[in-house]
Amino acid sequence: MYPKELLYTKEHEWVKVDGDTAKIGITSHAQDQLGDIVFVELPKVGDKAHATQSFGTVESVKAVSDIYAPVSGDIVAINEDLIDAPEKINEDPHVGGWLISVKISDKTELDTLMTADDYAAYVSAESES
Repeated sequence: MYPKELLYTKEHEWVKVDGDTAKIGITSHAQDQLGDIVFVELPKVGDKAHATQSFGTVESVKAVSDIYAPVSGDIVAINEDLIDAPEKINEDPHVGGWLISVKISDKTELDTLMTADDYAAYVSAESES
């Protein structure tokens, strides 16, 4: 359910690290909770992401939710496919539904993220409360 090669946040974002770059998106759990996604607001390439701070929003038929950066750095790419087809997040949140790519400025921030197993346990505990 949660790809093992990704890292996760308590705010339900995922991170895929490739060298000094991190691709970021929302988890399958997050998109499931939101329902049908109808709009995504993303930053511009060249903007800065700051760990734990919002970098955009996802709007669904149920709510508008902030998306938080798991790591800090320069935004080097955005998933422009989502501008015209935000539903790609619902269809494939962990691959085709990625949101931004960041050149990581502080790799120690990755130490605060959860593994897939930790995240699955976190989601399970969260849904029980």
